[in-house]
Amino acid sequence: MRPDLAAIARQEQFLEVVDRNEAMRRFLAAIEPEPLPAESVALLDGLGRVLADDIAAPVDAPPFDRSVVDGFALRAVDTVGASEAAPKRLILNGEVLACGVVARIEVEPGTATVIATGAALPRGADAVVLVEETEIEEMDAATVLVLRRPAAPGQFIGSAGSDSARGESLLRAGTTIGAREVAQLAAVGIDRVAVVRRPVVAVLSTGDELVAPGAVLRPGAIYDANGAAVAATVIENGGVALPFGIVGDDADALTAAMERALEAADLVVLSGGTSKGAGDLSTRVIARLGSPGILVHGVALKPGKPLCLAKVRGKPLVVLPGFPTSALFTFHSFVVPVIRTLAGLGARREAQVEAVLPARLASERGRSEFVMVSLVERPAGGLAAVPTAKGSGAVTAFTQADGFVEVPALTTGLEAGTPVSVRLFDAAGRAPDLVVAGSHCLGLDVVAGHLARRGLATRILALGSAAGLAAARRGECDLAPVHLFDAATGRYNTPFLVPGLGLIPGWRRMQGVVFRPGDARFEGREAAEAIAAALADPAIVMVNRNPGSGTRALIDARLGAVRPKGWWNQPKSHNAVAAAVARGSADWGVSIRTVADLYGLGFLPLAEEHYDFVSVEARASHPAVAAFRDALAGPAVRTRLAALGLEPAGS
Repeated sequence: MRPDLAAIARQEQFLEVVDRNEAMRRFLAAIEPEPLPAESVALLDGLGRVLADDIAAPVDAPPFDRSVVDGFALRAVDTVGASEAAPKRLILNGEVLACGVVARIEVEPGTATVIATGAALPRGADAVVLVEETEIEEMDAATVLVLRRPAAPGQFIGSAGSDSARGESLLRAGTTIGAREVAQLAAVGIDRVAVVRRPVVAVLSTGDELVAPGAVLRPGAIYDANGAAVAATVIENGGVALPFGIVGDDADALTAAMERALEAADLVVLSGGTSKGAGDLSTRVIARLGSPGILVHGVALKPGKPLCLAKVRGKPLVVLPGFPTSALFTFHSFVVPVIRTLAGLGARREAQVEAVLPARLASERGRSEFVMVSLVERPAGGLAAVPTAKGSGAVTAFTQADGFVEVPALTTGLEAGTPVSVRLFDAAGRAPDLVVAGSHCLGLDVVAGHLARRGLATRILALGSAAGLAAARRGECDLAPVHLFDAATGRYNTPFLVPGLGLIPGWRRMQGVVFRPGDARFEGREAAEAIAAALADPAIVMVNRNPGSGTRALIDARLGAVRPKGWWNQPKSHNAVAAAVARGSADWGVSIRTVADLYGLGFLPLAEEHYDFVSVEARASHPAVAAFRDALAGPAVRTRLAALGLEPAGS
């Protein structure tokens, strides 16, 4: 059959070459890709999948204060002044606390209890000492613990919820589930997850010259490399490849194959048959299948000029050039981003990046040390590798880190400013769009989750208000959430600003006394009255907060120089306070109403505090900071904050 020269001429006129950015703009504007609907799968079946919804911890991990070493649980105040010359002696209680054992004996003044790593801390104890730093004596029919150095409050204790706290966002929508995420979810009892459905991508190859790999290669034929390569790349990027094999240069056969593919898949990819001239079969077939049809045919790329982008029956359809190099180049450039969006994945990243240590990283000489780090942008440009603050017992240390650096064995550390290579946990690792360092609040998870759904990654470093303010002054974060009360002015937060810092109003939250429901010592009283009564009763145990936190400033203002029983128990979160009261290791503490409700505790309002965000003015124009401001002002976030019992500023 003679070629249709008129058709060839018409096709040459049809081919409109556009630049790469315009081609992608047209394609994305037409198909409007977004993550596919969710499906529920068993936890292990979620490996490699993308979370469709935020996941909050249903329980605390750990669910109680626990020892992180083998040793002795005691009261730190009983060790004050201990030295080689003047050792302190404590009577050992008659029980040994191992994992799973519930303490029966309270640690009273002058006593201590044997405790194993991971065991629950007994009531009355606020520190643990290492077994190798003690001696045992028998004295007057009693077993005595001998201490030659003092213990600090909170020493070797992992507080309840220090790994993950009940109600805290563990993982956000868009997170890819790996072994580290599986461990974190299993640690809080989660066995099923809602994940984004994987996009099904139909893969077709066209051309009479093609032969499937493994078949006999006839004269003039070539093996189909594109079909296998495209299918593998689909799988690598979170999709399900649906091979349709090879279709010859027959319009009716290709039309039927495309119709089946459009019915079965979310996206259809062909290779071959898209050049100018008589061989341009694929684009003529697309014209038969419906509008809008072809969006772009011809892109100013080398290789890759014949690329064809289309939308047919509501689905993306792409015809790649036939030459393998051109096909894979254009597939990675134009199709992979769409597949990853449909699968809920972010853009592909390199597996290793260069960064600088912002502070000295100490290490023990003689051992190679692998230190997990988070990546943040430096004020002067480039990346900083910030070591994660959580210890080896915290599963969340993995998910909050982007990768790790190695400290060589023959060194005692790496100095500040040292360039390091960060080996990423996965290829998608990257510096966050927004770094937030300071006091944590469940409302902050709401804002961060809102930003994540818009493709912005937020790194939250729960340092406490004072440390967050210091980080903002040094330019090490974009925003620092604080709730610091200035007694001299009677105002929150603004008195602590210095030149170069601004303030973004956040929300109001109620601080109060938390206690177990039905406790007549607190029930029905005003907060001030209840605190006064608690201070007067030596049997009542409080749980304090850590120095530098806004809540601790409020407590210190109320208690003054008084140090009630339990004062040295100073966990670092509202959840840890509530957990201590709920399980009975303490009788009262100060926390926010939102957390009290999570734990089913009684609540006596004490003070409404301002939870605001100190902003680094040099970064105020950054897109992620602007997006944060917009989210705070938007109805979606404000509604969710109100549902948590938080009152957005300006309400």
